[in-house]
Amino acid sequence: MDKLRLGIIGIGNMGSGHAKSVSSGQCPDFELEAVADINPKRLEWAKENLGEIQIFDSAEKMLDSGCIDACIVSVPHYDHPKYAIECMKCGIHVMVEKPAGVYMKQVKEMNQEADKHPDVVFGMMFNQRTNCIYRKMRELVQSGKYGRIRRTNWIITNWYRPQAYYDSGDWRATWSGEGGGVLINQCPHQLDLWQWICRMPVSVQAHMCFGQWHNIEVEDDVTVYAEYENGATGVFVTTTGDA
Repeated sequence: MDKLRLGIIGIGNMGSGHAKSVSSGQCPDFELEAVADINPKRLEWAKENLGEIQIFDSAEKMLDSGCIDACIVSVPHYDHPKYAIECMKCGIHVMVEKPAGVYMKQVKEMNQEADKHPDVVFGMMFNQRTNCIYRKMRELVQSGKYGRIRRTNWIITNWYRPQAYYDSGDWRATWSGEGGGVLINQCPHQLDLWQWICRMPVSVQAHMCFGQWHNIEVEDDVTVYAEYENGATGVFVTTTGDA
C-alpha cells in the first residue's frame, strides 16, 4: 500500500510532537509531506528539524496545494472546527486534536459537514479509547452482564498545575485564547470516556469555581451532577488545584 501523504496544521507543542513521530518512522502508513503555521519561528523550527518537507505559512495554501492526502489539525481550540471543515471540503482525511471545539454550534457544523463527505475519514484525537482497560470497562458496562448502571462516579484530580504553568503562555487559561480551563484543556479525554463507557446523560448540572486555586480567569475546580434516562445518577469531579 502506498503511504498517505500527511500534512499538519499547527506545529506548536502537539503538532511538533506528531510531526517528529511521523518523520521518525513511528507511523509506517504515513509520510510527513507538509506542515503549515502562521508563526515564522515555528516554520524555522520545521526547516531545521523535519527534513525535506513542504512548508506553508497558511493552512489554506497547504490544503489547496494538492500535496497531502490526510491532515492533523493541532491549532488553538477555537479553530479546530474551522480547519476540519476546510479539510473535508478539499477531500482530505482529517484528524482533529482535542477538544472538538469551544462552541457547540461550531462542533455541530463540523459534524454536519462530515456527513456530506462519506469518502473522507474524519476523527477526533480521543486516544484513550484505545486503552485496553477503558475498552474492557465499556464492554462490561454496556453488555448489561452485571445489570444496569445505578450510579457513576468519575474523579480525576491528579493533574495538578502550578501557577508557573499558566504563566508560561498568555493564551493559557483565558477565555479569548483557550476558551476555558480544566474542562476544555485537561478534561476532554476523561469527559469522552465517561460518556463513552456510561452513555450520555440527559441532564447535567455543574458547579464551577473560576480561579479558585490559581490566578486565572477560567475554571480550575469543577463538580458535575448528571442524570441518565434510566434514572441513574452520576458525579464527575476534576481540578488542577490538588497536589
